[in-house]
Amino acid sequence: MTDNSIILPVLSHLFTAILLIFFWRKVRIQQIISVAGNLLILGLSIGLFVKTWRSGFLTMQAGDWQAPFGITFVADVFSSTMILLAGIAGLAASIYSTVGISRHRIQYGYFPIFHFLLLGLNGAFLTGDIFNLYVWFEVVIISSFVLMTLGGRKPQIEGAIKYVTLNLLASVMFLTAIAILYGLTGSLNMADLSLKLAKIDNRGLVNITGLLFFLGFGIKSAVFPLYFWLPSSYHTPPSAIAAIFGGLLTKVGIYALLRVFTLIFIPDEFTATMFTIIAAATLLTGAFGAFIKRNIRKMFSYLIVCHIGFLLGGLGMHTDVALAGTVFYLIHDIIVKTNMFLAAGLIYKISGTNNMEKLGGLYADYPKLSLLIAVVLFSMVGIPPLSGFWPKIYLFQASFATGNWYLLTAMIIASFITLFVIARLWADAFWRKKPATEAAVTDDFAEMPWYKRSLLVAPVIFLAAISLYIGFGAEHIMILSQRIATDLKDTAPYIKAVLGREIINF
Repeated sequence: MTDNSIILPVLSHLFTAILLIFFWRKVRIQQIISVAGNLLILGLSIGLFVKTWRSGFLTMQAGDWQAPFGITFVADVFSSTMILLAGIAGLAASIYSTVGISRHRIQYGYFPIFHFLLLGLNGAFLTGDIFNLYVWFEVVIISSFVLMTLGGRKPQIEGAIKYVTLNLLASVMFLTAIAILYGLTGSLNMADLSLKLAKIDNRGLVNITGLLFFLGFGIKSAVFPLYFWLPSSYHTPPSAIAAIFGGLLTKVGIYALLRVFTLIFIPDEFTATMFTIIAAATLLTGAFGAFIKRNIRKMFSYLIVCHIGFLLGGLGMHTDVALAGTVFYLIHDIIVKTNMFLAAGLIYKISGTNNMEKLGGLYADYPKLSLLIAVVLFSMVGIPPLSGFWPKIYLFQASFATGNWYLLTAMIIASFITLFVIARLWADAFWRKKPATEAAVTDDFAEMPWYKRSLLVAPVIFLAAISLYIGFGAEHIMILSQRIATDLKDTAPYIKAVLGREIINF
């Protein structure tokens, strides 16, 4: 069904970013506009989700050029869920940014770039055209590079160079794969590619093209062994920026993998095996990387890598249960990873450090805040019945059913290491007394006015409440995940919505 309103979440971010540019030096006005814009966009995202849940597939042909010749935008339950999650994370980060980002950074364009980043993410979730997916990825890379370097400190510049270098390499591979794909089929529309690629006799070239797409998306998703840029860069920007990076940037790569490797390149036995082996390696290397880190944000960065392994493993198994578990894990992971970095920002405001060896006594000083952060941390671990528990059950079940014993073993080991490192963080930072040898530091959080403290804590409460809903209302999330998994496995309705029945019959 044609519905031009599906593009509104993208246009609203564009309008908000342009409006913010007119108030370049007006910090307070920028803060108000950004939060109001994100509230509006969250409302639009909820409306889009309800529409796709009721109608299935919505399309928009830009300039009324019909697919496969024009630029197509497609909203299905999967893409609208991702836009809704981006809207939730964007609103939480923008509220946190009103206090967590310095006036200096805001006056250098933080909020407009923040909205351009979200614009790129929403565009990537909605596009039905493989070249436009590349364009939206570039919008995301440029915006995130600027956000990472705002402030100009040496660690930020070093992290940003590693980040942008590897992501540009990913873009080169992505663009090369698109060129080969266009040469093979003469089309860039993803639904059209799904039909035409199946008729190509040269399967070797098709498989190599698929491998190039995997390498391009794999770098962006931070899978083994392409992840080393992430722990080197995500700990450098302020917490609000790291929250959006941790929650959404790697997930757009996973979204692209799920979309492309269910619609265009259906994994054969070799590809599926490769995915599960790389997933197991990603789980283990990320977990052991987190195990040896004593800086909270560096440890969280390795946990992002580790948990990407759960998502890739589900794609590799490619069963209904595995895909539903993957989608469930994706929903949980976006919320909890965003919140994790916001919580790390609170710890830094209180203690002046993220080094666990220098932390202690947080529970004694802030018992309610500590319990709030405990919800965030143990939701990520997956302590039953919190949000991370349920998707792991489905992924374990799928591993058992498909006989992927090495992947199942890696998932179990990674889960136990995640539990250990989070328990160690809790014991070191919250339970034990502050090390006596450490000099007293100023508690910036305690010295803030109450309304500023509220603006920092409210987004953490907001996201923690959603995590609790995902955990305690798991049956609703599972119904949603199963519907998305069904849409990913049965691509005929997607193709019909984009191209129309006549072209399919042709």
